[in-house]
Formats: sequence, C-alpha cells, structure tokens
Amino acid sequence: MPFLPPILNWFNIKRIHQIELFKEYPVEVQEEELRKLLYTARDTEYGKEYDFKSIKTRKEFRERVPLQDYNQIKPYVEKLRNGKKNLLWPGEIKWFAKSSGTTEDKSKFIPVSKECLESCHFRGGKDVLAIYTNNNPDTGIFSGKGLTLGGSHQINNFSNQSFYGDLSAILIENLPFWAEFLRTPKSQIALMDEWDKKLEEVTKHTINENVTNLAGVPSWNLVLIKYILEYTGKNNLLEVWPRLELFIHGGVNFEPYRKQFEKLIPSSHMKYMDTYNASEGFFGIQNDPSDKNMLLMLDYGIFFEFIPMDQFDSDSPATYGIGEVIPGVNYAIVISTNGGLWRYLIGDTIIFTSVFPHKFYISGRTKHFMNAFGEEIIIENAEKALSIACNKTNAQITEYSAAPVFMGDNQKGTHEWVIEFAREPDDIDYFSEMLDHGLMSVNSDYEAKRYKDITLVKPIIRKLKKGTFYNWFNDHGKLGGQNKFPRLSNDRKFVEALIEIDKRLKK
Repeated sequence: MPFLPPILNWFNIKRIHQIELFKEYPVEVQEEELRKLLYTARDTEYGKEYDFKSIKTRKEFRERVPLQDYNQIKPYVEKLRNGKKNLLWPGEIKWFAKSSGTTEDKSKFIPVSKECLESCHFRGGKDVLAIYTNNNPDTGIFSGKGLTLGGSHQINNFSNQSFYGDLSAILIENLPFWAEFLRTPKSQIALMDEWDKKLEEVTKHTINENVTNLAGVPSWNLVLIKYILEYTGKNNLLEVWPRLELFIHGGVNFEPYRKQFEKLIPSSHMKYMDTYNASEGFFGIQNDPSDKNMLLMLDYGIFFEFIPMDQFDSDSPATYGIGEVIPGVNYAIVISTNGGLWRYLIGDTIIFTSVFPHKFYISGRTKHFMNAFGEEIIIENAEKALSIACNKTNAQITEYSAAPVFMGDNQKGTHEWVIEFAREPDDIDYFSEMLDHGLMSVNSDYEAKRYKDITLVKPIIRKLKKGTFYNWFNDHGKLGGQNKFPRLSNDRKFVEALIEIDKRLKK
C-alpha cells in the first residue's frame, strides 16, 4: 500500500481480523454486546426500572423491556435535552441528532452519547476505510483528502446543556483534531447553514485540493458536483480531482443516481461503496465490491432484534436474534444501543441475503414512505399536507399516489403526485404550492431538501381521469377486499402504470 502509513496499515489488518471473527461467531458477539449494554446501564433510572442487573438472557430481556418507538421515548428525550443525567445511559447526553419526525412531530431528536460517537459512528467510518483498503491494496486514497458534505443544519443550542443538528454535523463537530488533516473543507465551512453560500465556499476551498474520496448522500453530492463543474468550466470531475477514486454513499438508494455519477466521473477505476448509517447508529457496510449487499456490523455497541413484517402489526410481535433470522424474510429492525435506545423500532426494514456472514439490503420502511433524496416522507406527512392543500383550494381527493422524479442532466429532483379528485381545486398551481408548504411544515428533512430549490423543486400535480385507480385494480384482479394502492413509492412503477391507464381513458 504505497500511500498507506504503516501504523494505519497495522490497525486495518487487526480490524479486518476482528470483522472476520464476528462474521464467523455472530451469535456469541451479539450476546456479549447485550451483556455489556445491560451492565453499563444497570444503575441508570431506566436500568433500575427494568432491573437490568437481574437480566441474564435475551429471553428475559425481551420479556421485561417493552418495544418502543419515538413516541414512547420522547418524554425521556425532553428530560435529557434539559440536562437530566443517568436516565437512559450513564452520564450526560449533550448531543441530539435531528431527523425527520413522527406523526405528531416535525422532527425527532435522537440522543447521541459519547460512547455511541466513538464506538459506533466513528468506528463505522474507520471500518469503511479498513474494508476499502483491504479490498484495494494499491489505493492512493490517503495521498489526498476526503470531502464530506456536512448536514443541512448547523449545531444549535437546546439549552446550555445540550445541542442538536444533523448527524453529519455532529460527527464533524466531534472529530479528533488529527482528522482535519485527512478531510476538506474545514469544519467551519462544512457546518455552514446557508446552502447556497456553503456550495460556493466548499467549491472555492476544495477545487485546488487533492480530493481522493467523497462521502455523503447521493442527491446532495450530485448538486455539489454540478455546481463545481459550472464554477470551474470543467467537463467532468476528474478534470478537477484527477486522483478521485471513491464515493462512500448512504441515506438513499444509489441506483437511480449511478448513471449520472458515472457520466460526471468517467473512470472505470472509480469505486462506489454503500453504507447504512442512521441517526440511531451505524449498521452496515458494503464489504465486497462484487456484491451490492451490506454486511451487518455486529460489534458497535448495538444489540439487534428482528420482527418479521407479517407479524409487525400483532399486539405482541415475536422478535428474533441474529442466529434465528432467515434469508428472504422482510424484517423490521429493533435496536438497543450505547446511545440509550432500548428495544427501539427505527422504522426501517431489511432483507437478509445470506447468514454467516449476515448480509442484507434495506427493503423499505415499516410504513409507506418516499425517500429518493433523503426527504423521508411518510404516509402521515402526505395525509396532513394533502389535507392542508385541499382546505386551502376547496378540493376533495378520491385517490392518490406519489413517486420521485429523479434528477437528470438539466433537471432537478421533485415529486410527482397523481390524483383523482372528487372536486378539483380552484387553482391547481396553488394546490401544488400549498401541498409543498404543507410538507415543509410537517417534515424537516423535506424542508431542508427544498431550500432554495437546490435539491428538490416544487411538486408536480397530475390530475387523473375518474376511474383510473379502479381500472388499475381491475387490470390486476384486485377489486374489492382489503386491497390498497401504494400511496408513496421510491420508484415510478406504480405511478407510470396509472399514467398509462389515464392516457387510455382519455382517448
């Protein structure tokens, strides 16, 4: 490894050996993670309430500690934000990762402990590099710097005791001093809140650097790349950074963006590496370039349980440990973490493609959602925003569905809503505007992506002829019963089918 310092090489080899161990002994590693979590939190208020000291098995843990979503932990979060100590996790929680909210809340604030930062998020980032360099021994990645595009929210004060922001902003704020030598731009620029100004400053301060790798959400990075090319007048990104070799991505499905990246970075040597890093924890890394599925990382201070989605809505769903999951089954993820989340439902679903090693892909959400650009629109967001738009325009909706319109060469991303109206709005453009404002009012991630039309532009509304949805159900033999049309999708399959039926009916 000509550009890899020997000491870093030694750490990476050691870490690869540890990863191989948990691939071979996943059950034992996960049992040890649970023991450590329970022992560490035994004297917290939550640990005393559920008597963590006496829990000896996963079965006792499952029977004693309830499943929770954000609505259940919100009262704890509010106390933590005001400086309450030793509540869910030992000591004081100073950092809270802001993400899209629940039915009742515009935003969620996920507690991020010191241990979660160091043993989970930062360890995940180091493992990405360890795995990459192990797969690419002749890499030149360390000859230059990594460009990480920070979050859309800077660090803000809840009080003198606590702070909140995007997870990426929290990570940048807490990086060790030596990391500044490996990344660009400086944290003051990466944490800027004004996105148009940030794009300009990031561009000015990085185009003369030797950038060898990029990291972040594909949609935001695509905006940055196009801005850099326009600013510099270059034809592709390799004319700016000739040694660029890796894009570490996550947050949304990369496939709709792949062709655009390959066009803007025209090199057969460019590598793309998927990760699963959420506000609640770092969960997965693509460890094999020939396999797009990710390896579940089992030694980050997270204990995993899984609920089969066909049991998810039952009153007391069964949960399964890492040694009990089956490939091909759609599971909801339940996590207990070194951030103080206990049997927490994060809302994501995964499907294992193999066990021993445990590899998976993200299959969706426990609720219908749309997340092509990192906006995380859930069904409750859609219903509230549509209600606002209908009230403002005197409209009534019979059926609807929505899907992304992906970015193109000269086209920004947006959402297309196909709607059957019982009563059409007085002004369809005003309806679109009110829907847009409604979504921004209930979902902070959507609001961030809509900022000054940088990533997303105003949604498209397509009025469908009455009977379009009925014809779709008829064509698919799904009339009657409990059949429902997907309200929100991350691809255009369902929306395009409706558009074709609408064209047919209008002939």
